[in-house]
Amino acid sequence: MMSFAPPSEIAAVAVRDLRVSRGGREVLHGLTFDVPKGQITGLLGPSGCGKTTLIRSIVGVQIVERGEVTVLGEPAGSPGLRRRIGYSTQNPAIYRDLTVTENLRYFAAVLKAPKGDIARVLDEVGLAGARDQLGSTLSGGQLTRASLAVSLLGSPELLVLDEPTVGLDPVLRKELWELFQGLADRGVTLMVSSHVMDEAARCQRLIMIRDGDIIADDSPDALRTRTRTTDLEEAFLRVIEERAVA
Repeated sequence: MMSFAPPSEIAAVAVRDLRVSRGGREVLHGLTFDVPKGQITGLLGPSGCGKTTLIRSIVGVQIVERGEVTVLGEPAGSPGLRRRIGYSTQNPAIYRDLTVTENLRYFAAVLKAPKGDIARVLDEVGLAGARDQLGSTLSGGQLTRASLAVSLLGSPELLVLDEPTVGLDPVLRKELWELFQGLADRGVTLMVSSHVMDEAARCQRLIMIRDGDIIADDSPDALRTRTRTTDLEEAFLRVIEERAVA
């Protein structure tokens, strides 16, 4: 029987030898790492590298072939985690025939979140002016923000965001990253996936993934130092070159 290193007491997420197959092909090849509490951890890598599969495993909606995933001290997918985790998918998860406020009221009721949360999350994502718009009339960026607002309901301890800034303009991207940092300052743990390397510098910790393997796991500064570059995209490429030579 395989033994696993115990999760760190300060880890919000502990992953041990995680293997996932889809369509008969292994897409995650024995990943092991911890996610510290109260920090922003970036999951970086090109599209198709396994980021979304990893995120689904952490929030407990992915069938896992082998390994262990512990989230906030409980096995991933445990019923007790439902109100402690906020999850925003790549595709907006709101009802198009309801207004923004009606969507938030519905999800707040499901999560048993305080009624005052609706106004709070609308302000946090900059959608207060669109509160009465139907989902079907929202722009792509507004839909992304509406889904993010849903994930913020109930003040989750862990916020897992899959490509949250796709399709957003630079100003809104900057505002959202300021929101993410503010949440981390309040003790919320964030995992944010992206394939945009300029967002990496905003994270305290980076997990770089390529073809289902972790190729780097460190702080932005440490990665720059190790690869002798000031650019994180260049650092990513140099790590790939190092692995190819090894």
